[in-house]
Amino acid sequence: MEESGLRAMDAEQLREHAHKMVDFIADYYKTIETFPVLSQVQPGYLGKLLPDSAPNYPDSLQNILNDVQEKILPGVTHWQSPNYFAYFPSNSSIAGFLGEMLSAGLNIVGFSWITSPAATELETIVLDWLAKALQLPDDFFSSGQGGGVIQGTASEAVLVVLVAARDKILRRVGRSALPKLVTYASDQTHSALQKACQIAGLNPGLCRLLKTDSSTNYALSPDVLSEAISNDIAGGLVPFFLCATVGTTSSTAIDPLPALGKIAKTNKLWFHVDAAYAGSACVCQEYRHCIDGVEEANSFNMNAHKWFLTNFDCSVLWVKDRSSLIQSLSTNPEFLKNKASQGNMVIDYKDWQIPLGRRFRSLKLWMVLRLYGLEGLRSHIRNHIEMAAYFEELVGQDTRFKVIGPRTFSLVCFRLLPPLSSEDHGNKLNSDLLDSVNSTGNVFMTHTVLSGEYILRFAVGAPLTERRHVDMAWQILQDKATALLESS
Repeated sequence: MEESGLRAMDAEQLREHAHKMVDFIADYYKTIETFPVLSQVQPGYLGKLLPDSAPNYPDSLQNILNDVQEKILPGVTHWQSPNYFAYFPSNSSIAGFLGEMLSAGLNIVGFSWITSPAATELETIVLDWLAKALQLPDDFFSSGQGGGVIQGTASEAVLVVLVAARDKILRRVGRSALPKLVTYASDQTHSALQKACQIAGLNPGLCRLLKTDSSTNYALSPDVLSEAISNDIAGGLVPFFLCATVGTTSSTAIDPLPALGKIAKTNKLWFHVDAAYAGSACVCQEYRHCIDGVEEANSFNMNAHKWFLTNFDCSVLWVKDRSSLIQSLSTNPEFLKNKASQGNMVIDYKDWQIPLGRRFRSLKLWMVLRLYGLEGLRSHIRNHIEMAAYFEELVGQDTRFKVIGPRTFSLVCFRLLPPLSSEDHGNKLNSDLLDSVNSTGNVFMTHTVLSGEYILRFAVGAPLTERRHVDMAWQILQDKATALLESS
């Protein structure tokens, strides 16, 4: 067995095996279009292909890669496929991959400055770079009272700021008010907010998800928010947190930040802006206005791992007042004490997040920014938006389909119009169309429901997608629609 002498970490063995792995991954990308985008396996498929216990003796890397090819890849949904148009993108890139590889190679655990000073300092610098590119207010830079920190996901970001906001209000009104705290957002807000409320021990009935409709393009209405706050105050409750979204999951709706920010300020609410998907586009000057009003926010979040060529996971959170996070999330056991931390000379990011341990994630963001440059990243985003506009045109030219709502970024929402006799407004028809398209394996899309209608979502964002892939997806949609309409 050729691998029997494989040591835990040996430079020459690493060189040999890593070359094989890079070749395997490069070949994967070369052939990625040949795989069904959406995995076509049945639940439990893998248990029938793999042994029921771990091997006692070493196997060869080649055998393992053969198993990956034959057994693992059929069960993978290929998020980097150029025919992937589902959910939102999760961008991979050569720069992101190289940064991830370097981070894995160094394998540091950078919870405090002393555990690897470069990990802390690079994160601070790179997040200031990105804040500058987004033209965020000075308050969000590390030179003031605030600063940026990399979280795993936007779900973690909203949880840490919710906890900070909870503790801040309870210091003011007393801990007995916990059951009376009220959170506000639109009914289009990501479910991560509800999960954060559950984890933070808040009354789940007081997570107000305010109704939106097509009259505001599914953005949160300031009037509806003001009324809800007034009613809650009159009822003896304590409003404390508002989450606005720039680019909702369903339809990329943009909540009106300036108006919502004023309401939050008047009522002393913590104002969090979730721009997980659309934040990346705001490095383009023509989209920066989408976050106008962010100057009123206490915290702002975007996922560099969605649309910014940075491999998962890398969710960037900025806060105006880092002490709020530190007061809620800091621990100081004896075994972590050191002169730099005790002297308040450094940032210890362990106090800005949920876990203690943390990876060197800033490396990949730093490499993405350096290897592509801001202009390269802007071009990447604009290219996807242009392809989405092209797809929107194609849909608009076929009278059997209807585009739903305005397209702002690279998501197109649309549906197949049902026959007049349809009793369910064509919901089953569109659901069947989506199933039919996805079962081809040649394209993968997802859906949402807006105003009770089943809507198809076409999100352009995979790094390898070209116009020909958009054309092919549209052809499949048209063919499947024709077949469904003829059989109905």
